[in-house]
Amino acid sequence: MNHAPDMSKDVRPIATGRAAFCAAVVGALGLAAGVLFGLRDGWDVFFRSYLLNYTYVLSLALGALFFVMLQHLVRAGWSVSLRRLAELVAGTLPLLAVLFLPLLVPLLAGMPGVWEWASAEAVAHDASGLLRHKQPYLNVPFFIVRCVVCFAVWVGLARYFVRRSVAQDATGDVQLTVRMQWWSAPGMLLYGLTVTFFAIDALMSLNPHWYSTIFGVYFFSGSLVGFFALLALLVYFVQRAGRLTHAVTVEHYHDVGKLAFGFVVFWAYIAFSQYLLIWYANLPEETVWYQPRQGDAWWTGVSLLLLLGHFVAPFAALLSRWPKRRKGTLACAGAWLLFMHWLDLYYLVIPRAHGHGHEPAAPLHLTDVALLAGLAGVCVAAILRAMARQALLPERDPRLNEALSFENI
Repeated sequence: MNHAPDMSKDVRPIATGRAAFCAAVVGALGLAAGVLFGLRDGWDVFFRSYLLNYTYVLSLALGALFFVMLQHLVRAGWSVSLRRLAELVAGTLPLLAVLFLPLLVPLLAGMPGVWEWASAEAVAHDASGLLRHKQPYLNVPFFIVRCVVCFAVWVGLARYFVRRSVAQDATGDVQLTVRMQWWSAPGMLLYGLTVTFFAIDALMSLNPHWYSTIFGVYFFSGSLVGFFALLALLVYFVQRAGRLTHAVTVEHYHDVGKLAFGFVVFWAYIAFSQYLLIWYANLPEETVWYQPRQGDAWWTGVSLLLLLGHFVAPFAALLSRWPKRRKGTLACAGAWLLFMHWLDLYYLVIPRAHGHGHEPAAPLHLTDVALLAGLAGVCVAAILRAMARQALLPERDPRLNEALSFENI
C-alpha cells in the first residue's frame, strides 16, 4: 500500500539558536578585526575591503530576490519547495540596507572614501576634465539619493513577497498568490533598473574615467551564479538537519544545477563580450580599466583563475546530468562557485579602489578576509534566526502539489 510522505517535519522550523549565535559571534569578531586593521593600516584599506565584501553578500540577497519574483512571474510550480529558502535570503535586505551606511560615512564627512569622484581635489586636478564633466551625475548628494531609492525598492519588494508568502501559510488565501504574480512584473522592471544603477554607482564608478554599457548585466549575472551556488548549499545542509527531505528531491537539485550551469555560461558570455569589445577597439579611455588587472603576475593570475575557475571548471563539472543529481557533488560545486563569485568581485573592486593611476593595489589584505567573515557571519546569523521562526516550506501555496510531484523529463 502506498502512503503519502509525512510532511510535518519538512514544514517545521529548525532550532538554529546555537548556530545563529556562533555565526553572530564570528560576524562581530570579523567586523571588529576589520576595524582594527583599518586603524593600523589606513581607512582606505578598510573601506576598500568593506565595499568588496558588502557587495558580495548584497549580490546573494539580490539574486534571491530575483529568483523569488521570477517564480511568481512565470507561475512556476516546481520551485515552490525551494522558494522559502530564497525568501529567507532575500529577507536580509533590510539588514543589508543598514550595513551599507558605513560606506557613506566618509562621503558625509567630506572624504572620498573609495570613490575618487567624491574628492573635490581630485575633480579639480583631473587633467582629462572627465570628472568635472560627469559631476552633475557623480556627486555625493545625488549618489546618496540614488542609493536610498535602490534600497527602498529592494527592501520594499523583499518585504512584500516574503510577508505575503508567510501569511499564506496561515490563511491559505489563493489571492495572495494572484497578487504576488501581478506585482512580480513591475517588480522585475524596478529590480533591473536599480541593480543596474547600483552596479554603475558603487562599482563601475571606482574608475570614473571608464565606462561599460554592459557592466550592470555583468554584476547581475555574477549575482545569480552566487545565489544558485548558495541555494545548492542551503538545501543540502537543511536536508542534513532533517528538513525538506520529502519536499525537495533529486529533481529539484537537478534544476538548481541547471540554473547554476546556465548562469555560469551567461556570466562568461557577458565577461568575454565586454573584454573582446574593449580589446579590439583598443581605445585608451576603455583599456584603462583592464590595464591594472593585467599589470603584473598577481592580477594576470587572478584573471586566468577566473577564466578557469569561474567558467571552464564549472562548465565541465556541471555539463552532464550525473553531477547535478548528486547532492554532495552539487554542494561542493556550489561552495566552489561561491568562492569564485567572491574572487570575481575582488577582481572588480580592488585594483581601482586602492590603486593610483594604472598601478595595481596591494594583492590581498587581512582586512579582506576579516570583513568577509564579519559581513557573511552577520547575514548567516540573520538567515538562521529566520529559519527558527517560520516554516521552511510554503505549506499552503496552491502550487505545492506540483512541486512535490515534480520530475525532470
